[in-house]
Amino acid sequence: MLAVACRFTAGRFHATPWGRHVNEADVEWPPSPWRFLRALIATWHRKHDPGEFPEARLEALVNALSGVAPVYRLPDAVHAHTRHYMPVREGRADKSVLVFDAFLRIDPDEELIIAWPDLDPDPELLGSLDALMRDLNFFGRVESWIECRRLEGWNPEDANCRPGNLAVNPATGETSEPVRLIVPRSAADYAQWQQQTVEDLRLEKLAKQKRLSVLATLPERLIDALRLETGDIQRAGWSLAPGATEVLYQRPQGALGVRRRRVPEWHRTSRITTARFALAGRPLPRVEDTVRVAERMRAALMSRAKRRFGESDIPAQLSGHGLPPDNRHAHAFFLPEGNDKGRIDHVIVHAEAGFPQEMLKVFEDLPILRGQDGSQWQVALESVGGREDERHWQAIQSAIPALGHATVWVTRTPYLHPWHAKKGFGYVEQIRRECRERGLPIPSQVDLLPEIPVGSGRSCRPVQFHRFRTKRGLPQPDTHGAFVRLTFPQPVSGPLALGFGCHYGLGLFAPSHDSE
Repeated sequence: MLAVACRFTAGRFHATPWGRHVNEADVEWPPSPWRFLRALIATWHRKHDPGEFPEARLEALVNALSGVAPVYRLPDAVHAHTRHYMPVREGRADKSVLVFDAFLRIDPDEELIIAWPDLDPDPELLGSLDALMRDLNFFGRVESWIECRRLEGWNPEDANCRPGNLAVNPATGETSEPVRLIVPRSAADYAQWQQQTVEDLRLEKLAKQKRLSVLATLPERLIDALRLETGDIQRAGWSLAPGATEVLYQRPQGALGVRRRRVPEWHRTSRITTARFALAGRPLPRVEDTVRVAERMRAALMSRAKRRFGESDIPAQLSGHGLPPDNRHAHAFFLPEGNDKGRIDHVIVHAEAGFPQEMLKVFEDLPILRGQDGSQWQVALESVGGREDERHWQAIQSAIPALGHATVWVTRTPYLHPWHAKKGFGYVEQIRRECRERGLPIPSQVDLLPEIPVGSGRSCRPVQFHRFRTKRGLPQPDTHGAFVRLTFPQPVSGPLALGFGCHYGLGLFAPSHDSE
């Protein structure tokens, strides 16, 4: 058996079914075997050297996967779309045309599984498939970022979408909904079909240009049929791509439900102190660029808030403007989180004073985070809550390390002392003073560390991090920074960020249970 798991890292899948117009706002689900093979072929053309990965190996893989209808395990998906008025020119006149962009919303952690239960390719073909899937960056439209891997020992009984004509399961009585998918013919079947079609074409009375157009879309090999451009197929007048057949599948009833997002009750009754956003994109920003990401996150949320509230009415808890001098850092912290590969995949926005309920809409409406160098990452609000909702807050704490509860904390980004250093007033003394002014317990022990692990076997020194704000004229007493381990006499709750630039991810600590 062969099984492949696909994860949509941006949480979206864009793909228009064959024969449908984009403005019908339909999405091909599940992705057809025809689309999957075309994606593998395109990856070979873009990413592989024919000298190292011969075309013959690619053709052998394509032929092995053709003519067999796979089964699927579909994750939950929500059908959604956006609408845009696109400018077009007709003659000398400009006008706007309404365009629908349909897509599926899929949990980035959920996997779509495609399996061929009766297929047992040899190790060389499996190696070819693995090599192509490693370099497969998107599937469907270019916005559909993807990661694929081969599964070992997957049970085909777990499939919930199979070829079949019955919409009712005789054993369970469960109903399903039919969907037609394009499946490539087998190589032998295609060769026979192609010869017969060419013979039939010679007997038809067609204009020479039309005949040549059709013949150009009838290559001798199946792999070449899979390479054909969609525009050439349509111009030749094909109602279905040469080499393809339609197979009726049964998928779960309501597999593409349009659902309104239900706002949990605590959203309306509790004070929001913390929002966590997930980032998706390739490549994700490095943890060394924490300050840059935090500044871009603040700028993006400020822009959304300005649009919603007006420039003069942006909540002070977000902007930090107009607060009393003794607010004790109660306004927003923008705290990027790194993963085990040393890449930032989440950003926490935390304000101990709490955000107004209207900010929830601002958090939900942030779709993209753009870097100063033109890079961009898709953004999704992953969780939001407040300490007042104890049960929900505990669930959030357990999922987010930076919000933990511990006596030992270690920096994940350099700590920069906020006051000018002098004799007897260095890192240790300034940390203790800052904790006292913040109302935190005074650390019983402060240890300076030469470097910290940042993921993928890498370690970094403070100077390898970007440690400067882009705001001009900002006094910065410390330009070097240090890594620190703090031991408190009693447990402290996160998030914990101290020192210069702490509202932008510098001096960010995480619980360390190794030393407790």
